[in-house]
Amino acid sequence: MSHPLTRRGFLGLTGGAGVAALLAMAGCGDDSAASSDTVRILVPGTVPPGWEAVSRKVNEKLKADTGLSLDVQFINWQNYQQQALLKFTSGETFDTALQALWLNMAQLQQDGALADLTAEVDKHQNLRATLDDRLIKANRWDGRLWGIPQVNSAGRCQHFAVRQDLADKLGFGEITDYDTLERFFYAVKQRGGGTIPYGHNSASGYLGVVPYPAGMFNVQSWQDPHTIARAFTGRGMFFVFAKDAAQTRASRPVPFWDDPGVLDAMRRIRRYYLDGIINKDATNADVDTVKSQWAAGKYAATWAMTDGTTSNVMPALTKAVPGAMVADVIPYGKGLNAKPNQTFQADNLVVVNANGGNVGNAMRLQDWVSVKENHDLLEYGIEGTDWKPVGEDRFEALTQYSSFPGYAVSWRASLERNASYMTESEERVFSWAQDYDNFTVDPFASFVPDNKPVEQQIAAMTTVITQYANPLYYGVVDVDPQLDKLKKAAAAAGVDKLLAEMEKQADAYLAKNA
Repeated sequence: MSHPLTRRGFLGLTGGAGVAALLAMAGCGDDSAASSDTVRILVPGTVPPGWEAVSRKVNEKLKADTGLSLDVQFINWQNYQQQALLKFTSGETFDTALQALWLNMAQLQQDGALADLTAEVDKHQNLRATLDDRLIKANRWDGRLWGIPQVNSAGRCQHFAVRQDLADKLGFGEITDYDTLERFFYAVKQRGGGTIPYGHNSASGYLGVVPYPAGMFNVQSWQDPHTIARAFTGRGMFFVFAKDAAQTRASRPVPFWDDPGVLDAMRRIRRYYLDGIINKDATNADVDTVKSQWAAGKYAATWAMTDGTTSNVMPALTKAVPGAMVADVIPYGKGLNAKPNQTFQADNLVVVNANGGNVGNAMRLQDWVSVKENHDLLEYGIEGTDWKPVGEDRFEALTQYSSFPGYAVSWRASLERNASYMTESEERVFSWAQDYDNFTVDPFASFVPDNKPVEQQIAAMTTVITQYANPLYYGVVDVDPQLDKLKKAAAAAGVDKLLAEMEKQADAYLAKNA
């Protein structure tokens, strides 16, 4: 749910003491705003099987321990970004929601819709014990904490989940580089019995192209994963900074289409689309649909993240395709010695609604799910019914309840259990992702550009990207004529002003953090 991905900005960059004070007051939260003992939370996804029984058990224990009860509202992933934003802006009463830079978090923070949680974490012993100091530091914006990071690893690197049984059958064995991966795609197309080589979804567009630090189909970025593209909005107009920015203290951003690796990726995706390597319906195929099709054996590969969840497909996949096996393929030029750039900013954060939520109740819930027994109940379900422990840190799922979106409320790196059927491949990758020392801290690690000076241009560019860039991300149009249209539309929308503002803020960040 790397991801990938919506407005960004620091309160400290808004300018004007009066504005800053007003937003600070709005973002302080109000424990009396929602005096109910029910904690209402918004999470993406569909209701997991068995939720009614698990919810009942959760509320029995939560009530006994804290006096609180939990009310979870599930919102389909396809609609989550827009519906969550509307709930914040319409003044609806709820306590927490999943947010992130790739959703609407910076916009909400700048609008005073999020409670400031800077002073809250240390008040809750169980929660504090599960959050690494480096994680808290990386997720502060200009020294303030606006959400509780939900992570189960240090590094978050998108990569490929591949049907290893097909790779073996077709004579490839272990795949470790992009050239071999691409040959595997074409072998599946030619000899895979109708299996589609790669399952692409409607939420992953730009992730296939821009370096983040590796774009899925950006071969150059796999060879040199040391650039992370930036945008004022999570899914908007991306800029790529100079690779030597840390040394020269000059960001020198360029529009994403001027990056050679990005241009090559767009041409590659177009070829994949024409050759039937990616699914033709990708622009309309939502995340959950592609996941279910992947589990049914429709694809030979799909998107994955270093979050230990790739193997979760194994029970359903092996039922649909006896003998199936999945491998995690991270085709860095230097393999797991590549030390790719990372910001260590969480992909998922629990934020508290400043204008209708109860900070105290929200934080008590976060503290409660930071106790292993409670964490396991909410995330895995009822022990003996939905899952059973395997050793100290593994579990075997007995039902489909494990689809519960723990990343939206209860992910804690030190509490997560690995699936008993975690593949050897994923175990190696997930172990690697736990160690901060396996990554390079990006020179713009905590840089979150302020969108206030260019709000008009951002709004205009959002339409431009949807109309002209998205077709390039999925390969549905010829690259050169579409790219010409994109550049002309971007110029009319004010891309030069966006670039100048990005450079100004990025250079100021470099100077401040020299």
